[in-house]
Amino acid sequence: MHTEGYQGRYSFPRSKLKVLLLENIHPDAVRAFREEGYDVTTVKGALDEDDLIEALQGVHILGLRSKTNLTAKAVEAADKLMAVAAFCIGTNQIDLKACSQKGIAVFNAPYSNTRSVVEMVMGLTVILTRNIYDKSVQMHTGKWDKSATGAHEVRGKTLGIIGYGAIGSQLSILSEAFGMRVIYFDLAEKLTLGNAKRYRSLDALLAEADVVSLHVDGRGENKNIFGAAQFARMKDGALFINLSRGHVVDIDALAAALKSGKIYGAAVDVFPEEPRTNDDPFESPLMGLKNLILTPHIGGSTEEAQEAIAEFASERLLNFLNRGDTTFSVNMPHVQLSEVEGRHRFLHLHKNVPGVLAAINVIMAKYELNVLAQHLKTNEALGYVIVDVDRGYPKEALEELKAVNGTLKFRSLV
Repeated sequence: MHTEGYQGRYSFPRSKLKVLLLENIHPDAVRAFREEGYDVTTVKGALDEDDLIEALQGVHILGLRSKTNLTAKAVEAADKLMAVAAFCIGTNQIDLKACSQKGIAVFNAPYSNTRSVVEMVMGLTVILTRNIYDKSVQMHTGKWDKSATGAHEVRGKTLGIIGYGAIGSQLSILSEAFGMRVIYFDLAEKLTLGNAKRYRSLDALLAEADVVSLHVDGRGENKNIFGAAQFARMKDGALFINLSRGHVVDIDALAAALKSGKIYGAAVDVFPEEPRTNDDPFESPLMGLKNLILTPHIGGSTEEAQEAIAEFASERLLNFLNRGDTTFSVNMPHVQLSEVEGRHRFLHLHKNVPGVLAAINVIMAKYELNVLAQHLKTNEALGYVIVDVDRGYPKEALEELKAVNGTLKFRSLV
């Protein structure tokens, strides 16, 4: 710990806390950290495991997007890492178990690019239903095809949404405004919005939907959940859209369904294997197929979404750094905290084992520290104790708090 100015108040100076932001994270995030006095380093592209391990030495805060994988090996090698933020929706690129075991808080931005993704799905739905993409390609080769054959309105068509979370539910509302009928399938109970109807069976949804749009998360068990069997159960001539995760769809099965005509058209924005940078080549068995729109993982890539993500994710990290707030963390017990004013704050993150709070209180009593506020929140793996005291404290108290059985991380704020 470092003394900040005078006897009895110990805190780590912000200027010595290092922030590493990867993958061209929006400049608003960089600005937010620098304005608070933190030492910020930025990297334009993603890093592989070896480069990431090297870059993480001495780093306290890491920001990344979807291309960099924070593996258990990288987490273990990170000597000072306190918190990580995924400046995107998903966190499947982060080993959450390894982070929890080291007491590293993980945050994401689950809602900030929702509107951008939903608008893109609706745009793709109209383009595919009207066969606009293929007609545009033909125009670029000099072919004028004004035929209405195969072109339809989306009004009155049935949209089947698989995954009724933040994106799926907002898509439900917007598609109804287009005059579509909405049905959805989700394993969890969700609040149904508008006139949408929940289907308990995926097969039943596939049999009725004119357009199927995937909006599931990236957990490992979702790999290839949509394959040949699911395409076979779809209506003949239906449309398929995936803006969720690349590994949830069997790409070869999708290619076969398009080639056979079972699926009239599709739009795919995410892929099992994606180039690490814009300079790397893209390859896929989907390339060159008719009425198929391929986009380079840009569902959330609008200036508005990236700015909103930068604001939300950096705010989560700064709240955690400046006052210990873990609201919206994906792996920590959630505790919403006020600013540290007129008091000193101890933040004690530990394994969820018996006796920790009692041990902390014994230390408080030993050093005659008057407790102004105390919070304890636990989840299955972790416990988080926050103690506010009203006056200075000896450095020995901090050493004893750090030595409590089960301690993973300890900080003091002034």
